[in-house]
Amino acid sequence: MLLLYAAVYTPVSELFKLPVLIAHFQEHRSEDQNISFLRFLQLHYFNGSPKDADYDRDMQLPFKNGEYTLVSLSAIFLPVIEKAAPDVPVQLLQTKKANRSENFISSVYLSNIWQPPRLS
Repeated sequence: MLLLYAAVYTPVSELFKLPVLIAHFQEHRSEDQNISFLRFLQLHYFNGSPKDADYDRDMQLPFKNGEYTLVSLSAIFLPVIEKAAPDVPVQLLQTKKANRSENFISSVYLSNIWQPPRLS
């Protein structure tokens, strides 16, 4: 089923046109014995699609027209979370509270910070 889907709805179906590519290369080879396969590919794929004598035959080559449909599939795999709570119960520790008298600074002293420097 997956192969059938890939052959119909993805660019893989263009690979079925490879015999046409080989036959068309042989046609060019019969006209010009010195043409290489790379030169053939350059003429048909890297020069655009010029309307020459064999334009209709050129359009039968693989990946020359945009008739194939591109379908994107994606799968999302989420990890399975078995437990949200730990197995061992959490014990809270007793903390020492700060003594207010040790850390208390009166607001009277804060006004002294913003005074201009005094010259003695």
